[in-house]
Amino acid sequence: MKKTILIVDDVADNIRVLKSTLEAEGHIVRAATSGKKALELARVAPHPNIILLDVMMPGMDGIEVCRELKANPKTLSIPVIFVTTKGDVDDETIGFDVGAVDYITKPISPPIVVRRVATHLSLIRVDELDALARSAIRMLGEAGHFNDTDTGEHIWRMAAYSKALAIAAGWEEEQADMLELAAPMHDTGKIGIPDSILKAPRKLNEVEWQVMMTHSAIGSNILSKSNNPVFELAAEIAQTHHEKWDGSGYPKGLKGEEISEAGRIVAIADVFDALTMKRPYKEPWAIKDAMKNIKDGAGIHFDPKLVEVFISKEETMLQIKEKWS
Repeated sequence: MKKTILIVDDVADNIRVLKSTLEAEGHIVRAATSGKKALELARVAPHPNIILLDVMMPGMDGIEVCRELKANPKTLSIPVIFVTTKGDVDDETIGFDVGAVDYITKPISPPIVVRRVATHLSLIRVDELDALARSAIRMLGEAGHFNDTDTGEHIWRMAAYSKALAIAAGWEEEQADMLELAAPMHDTGKIGIPDSILKAPRKLNEVEWQVMMTHSAIGSNILSKSNNPVFELAAEIAQTHHEKWDGSGYPKGLKGEEISEAGRIVAIADVFDALTMKRPYKEPWAIKDAMKNIKDGAGIHFDPKLVEVFISKEETMLQIKEKWS
């Protein structure tokens, strides 16, 4: 896919060399010979994907141009690569401090320019894919509760509880971050449950309850279509977060450590948040009562060791609740 690159240099020969090099790679190239013109072009949609910016220019120099770009929300995220003859460490430090991502030194080496630009375009692609994945996660999380009485805040607050509990239980930060992304999709399968059951204003009968319990498998089946680690973890959580420590849960009646630790963590976070949130049919429980419920469920519903950790982190959980409130 063609990318748009803005070259900023007050020397025409430098622009010519960079322009021919990048156009040979299939990129669309714009050029500016002053800082003022560079800012004008950068603000015009479609915005450039990368800016190659000379440092030493009359009037507004590259450092000031970069500061202006990073101060504007419309141009903040555009990577800036400084192109300069200056090789002093202090100058490079200033450049990175104002927001540049890289340096290319003059005289320009076309192969180096091509590779540096390609590297930063690939990083942009990674960021775009990460943003896309997070959007998909948010949509799936919301979809699972679209026809439910739960609020959107519930799934994100519950995810924050899950991350905090995971870290307290010894998970690495990166693993806990992944859990926080996966947890909101735990009830994705509810999109396959009829409204007549999901919104029933009464206790479900046996047949209806059997249907309701299928949401775990439905969610797991949907989420397991991806081999991305976040979705694999989400599928695991969807399948296991209704299992109980004593084996009385569903869908498989798993017992103890047969249940994945992620599922055991989310089970505690999910119940705690459900108890302490206001719902159309109930007022929120007091924190002490919700904590007692979790404690009483140790060894029956919940992993007793995780319950002990959760209770010990009550202040952390209250801070999370306050933040979302």
